[in-house]
Amino acid sequence: MRKRNSVRWLFLSLGIVAVLALTVMNIYSLYALRESTIESAKDNKKSQLDEFTFQVRHQFGGPFRELRKLDIEKLENSWSVSGNFPAHFIEVLGKASEDPLYDDIYYNPSDSDACYDETQPLYKFNPDLKMFTMVNEVPDLVCDGFGISNSRVKALIDEYRFNNKVTFDAHRSMNLALINLDDRVVIGHLNFTINREYLINEVIAKKLKEQFGPTDKTGLVVWLRDWIQDDILSSSDEQYTYNRDVYEIDMRQRFPEMLENWILHASFLQSPTVSATNASLTRNLIVLGFAVIVLFGALVFMFINAQRERELAQRQAGFLANITHELKTPLAVMQAAGENISDGRVKDGQRLKSYGEHIYNESVRLRKMIEKLLDVAKVDSGQTVLEQAPYQLEALVADFAKSNKQYIQSKGFDFNFDSDSNLPLVMIDPDHLETILNNLIENAIKYSSDTKQIDIQLTKSNDNVEISVADKGDGMAKKVQKLIFEKFYRVENSLTAKTKGHGLGLAIVKNIVELNGGTISVESTEGKGSVFTVSFPALFKGQDQYDPSLVPQSTDSEIKNIDSKQYV
Repeated sequence: MRKRNSVRWLFLSLGIVAVLALTVMNIYSLYALRESTIESAKDNKKSQLDEFTFQVRHQFGGPFRELRKLDIEKLENSWSVSGNFPAHFIEVLGKASEDPLYDDIYYNPSDSDACYDETQPLYKFNPDLKMFTMVNEVPDLVCDGFGISNSRVKALIDEYRFNNKVTFDAHRSMNLALINLDDRVVIGHLNFTINREYLINEVIAKKLKEQFGPTDKTGLVVWLRDWIQDDILSSSDEQYTYNRDVYEIDMRQRFPEMLENWILHASFLQSPTVSATNASLTRNLIVLGFAVIVLFGALVFMFINAQRERELAQRQAGFLANITHELKTPLAVMQAAGENISDGRVKDGQRLKSYGEHIYNESVRLRKMIEKLLDVAKVDSGQTVLEQAPYQLEALVADFAKSNKQYIQSKGFDFNFDSDSNLPLVMIDPDHLETILNNLIENAIKYSSDTKQIDIQLTKSNDNVEISVADKGDGMAKKVQKLIFEKFYRVENSLTAKTKGHGLGLAIVKNIVELNGGTISVESTEGKGSVFTVSFPALFKGQDQYDPSLVPQSTDSEIKNIDSKQYV
C-alpha cells in the first residue's frame, strides 16, 4: 500500500512538472511569436523610411536623369565657342529652373575662380533668355557649394566612371560637377540653390503624411529633425510633439548622400498589427491559463480521489476485519450459552434466565449490525424503499422522545425535547425519520464521557423545519466535520478507540435525509459537544400554521416505538 502511494505521489509530481514545462514553453513561444511579429512590423516600417529618403532624392535628380547620355566634350566645346551650352542641355536646365525646389542655377567653369578672385567670371542661368549671364556678386552659399563639389571630385576623379557627380551642401544647395572622362578633368560646376521652405513644406511634409498617414492608424510617427540646430522641421502627425522622454526613438534614417544635417526619427507606438498581436497574445494566455488551471485541477482531483479511494479501501479493510470479529463475538456467546442449556448443565432457574438474557441481548446486537449493513447495501444499490406522506414532525418526534426517554435516562443522560408550535407539514417517511433519530441519539450516547445531556429541538426556519440533536459530549475538530458522513470513517482519538462502531451510522443518516429531500449539518467544538441539524423543506411554501386536516388519521399507528432492549 505504501509503495502504491509513493507511485501516486511520483506520478502527480511528474504530471505537475510536465504541465509547468509545457506552460513555460507555450508562454515562451507566444512571446517569441509576438516579438517576431513586432520586429517584422518594424522592419517593414524601416523599409518604408528607406524608400521615403530615396523618393526625396529622386525629387532632386528629376531633370538630370538623361545627363549621363550627354557628350561632355560637346558641352565643353559649346561653352568655349559660344559661352553657352547646347540647346538640348539648356532645355534640361530650363526644366530645372521651373522646378520650385530650386531658386537659382549658377555655373563656374573650371578655368574660373570667382569665389576667390572678383575679376574672374561667374555665371547665372536666365530662364527667360535661356542662357547664362555673368554676375558680379557671388552668394556665399554658392561658393560653399562649389568648394565642396570641387574637393570631392578631386578625391575620386581618377577612378570615377560617370560623366557627372552630384554633391550636396547640406540643405542649402545641390552641386553638379561635369566630368570629361577621356581627359579625367572637370570642365565646370553647376550649383542649384535649394528653396528650403518649399523642400520642407511642400516636398518632405506632404510625402511624410502620404507615406505614413495618421499615427492612430499606422502606429508610427516620423519627425524630420535638424540635428545640428536641434530643431524639428516637420512631422507625419502634428498631434505628437517630439519628446524623447515620452516617445522612444526606435528608428533613425539618414538621407543617402544628401541633406547631411537632416535625419528622420521614428517612434513605433502601436500599429494595428502589433495591437492584433497583443490581443492575440492576451487571448492565448487566457486560454492557456484556463487550460493549465483545468489540467492542474484534473490532476489534483484525480490524485485526491485516488487518495480517498485508498483511504476508503483501508477503512473497508479495517471494517471487514472489525465486523468479522464483532459478528463472531455474539455468535460465540449464544453458542456457548445454548450449548450449556442444551447439555442440561444449567438447571437453576436464575442461571437459565441469565443465559436466556445473554442469548437475547447478543441476538439483538447481531440483528442491529446486520440491519446497518443491509441499510448501507440498500442505499448503495438504490433499493431503499421510500414511503413519504405529509406529516407534522412535532407529533412524530414527540412520540419518539416519549418512547425512548426512559432508555436514554437509563444510560445516565438528562434528556429534553422542545418544539415550536404550529410547525408546517413536511413530506417524510416516518420509518426513515426513526432511523435518523436512532443513529443521532446513538452517537450522542457513545461520545459523551463527562457531561451527559441530550436535547432535541424542533424549529421553523424560513420554509424549512429543522430537527436539532445536541449533546455536551467530547465534540470533534473542525477539519474532520466534513468527513464524518463518509462510510467507514471514524474520528481517531482515545475515545473512539474504546468505543465500538463501524463508521456507518452517520453515512446512513446522510443518505436517508437526502433521500427525503432534506439536508444535514453539524456544528461541533472539541470538549463542548456537537449539534446535528436535519432540515426538511415545508410541504407548502409560506405555510405558518399547522392544519390538522392535512395529517393522515393513521399517524399515531404508523409511529414505531423503539424497544429499549433492542437499542444498542
